[in-house]
Amino acid sequence: QVQLVESGGGTVQPGGSLTLSCAASGSAFNIYTWTWYRQAPGNQRELVALITPGRNTNYADFVKGRFTISRDNAKKTVYLQMNSLQPEDTAVYYCKSGGSTSWGKGTLVNVSS
Repeated sequence: QVQLVESGGGTVQPGGSLTLSCAASGSAFNIYTWTWYRQAPGNQRELVALITPGRNTNYADFVKGRFTISRDNAKKTVYLQMNSLQPEDTAVYYCKSGGSTSWGKGTLVNVSS
């Protein structure tokens, strides 16, 4: 099973930016679609963005134009650049491989003034 370590979360003011990273272990990183999810307190986990092996991307409507997903196959790392953060973006963010059922511990993003 792939092991995932998300990092880069923290507390930021509304309008601020953060970049999340997801480092993966194991082989075959580059053949899978990678997805960022988030889960706010009391809410279900929801899809934020995904990137295919061919680097096609798709975003949830609520982050379009603000978030950018990218991948570095050599580093086995997926990134989520988040701009214009709002309080409603507060959540624990997780990444997941399309080739695994594993979840990491996530990284907390807190948007607050």
